[in-house]
This record gives sequence, C-alpha cells and structure tokens, in this order.
Amino acid sequence: MDAATRVLVLANRTADSPRLVAQLLARHTRGPIAVTLLAPAAWEIQDPHGGTESAWRRLRAAQKLLQADGIEVCCKIGDPDPMTAFEREWQAGRYDEIVVSTLPRYLSRWLRVDLPHRIRKAADVPVTHVIASPEPADVG
Repeated sequence: MDAATRVLVLANRTADSPRLVAQLLARHTRGPIAVTLLAPAAWEIQDPHGGTESAWRRLRAAQKLLQADGIEVCCKIGDPDPMTAFEREWQAGRYDEIVVSTLPRYLSRWLRVDLPHRIRKAADVPVTHVIASPEPADVG
C-alpha cells in the first residue's frame, strides 16, 4: 500500500464545511491522505474561551466526517494569527500538500491579508485554496 500524502489544512470557521470536507474526500480518492487540521483560534464573540472551544468543535466535527471515510486526521489549534499559526507548524518535508480554506471574499479576513498567496510563497509544495461557507457539514 502506498504511503499517505501528508496534507496540512489551514481552516477555522470553514473546517467542517461541506465544501472543504468534499474537497478532502475527493483528494483521498486519488490516493490515501493523512490530514492535519490546523485552526488558528481567533477571538469570537460567542466563545468565552477566545475562539478555542469553537475551533475545537469544528475540528472534531470535520475529523469525524473524514475518519468515517478512512482518512487519518490530526487536529491542532494554532496562534490566532493564521500566518503565524502556519509558520509555527510548517517544516519543509513534514507535509506534501497544503489546503487553505477561507470564507468567501466579502467575509474573509484571511483573503484581505492575502493568506493563500503568502502561504504559496512560503511553502515549496502545492497549495490549494478552497472557498467555503461557515455552515457545518452533516455529521450524522
């Protein structure tokens, strides 16, 4: 059996979105993947824990969906600044691909700071940008 491709996924509000989950499941059909879901824990009004609890909830929901299809998943919370979170996790050779999942342009702070492009410049692996909605996928 082939070794799994190691994919770093940077997502927070879209971590459990149907679009991102579908993208990862489709990628898995081309060959096995092992996913690290990294969520920068940004401050959220509805989360008294500074965004950490909301991020963990979304990561666990995505993990459940992906594992149900045989994908190995590791979840991590990172620095509130998404580029800092990426830089602290990134090491050349640790990951084979990167997926950056953002909200649509009119909602996305990550797109306002050009995060997908900045990550492409910092990494020497393929980077895929997924634009997703913040609605969670059906966890069943």
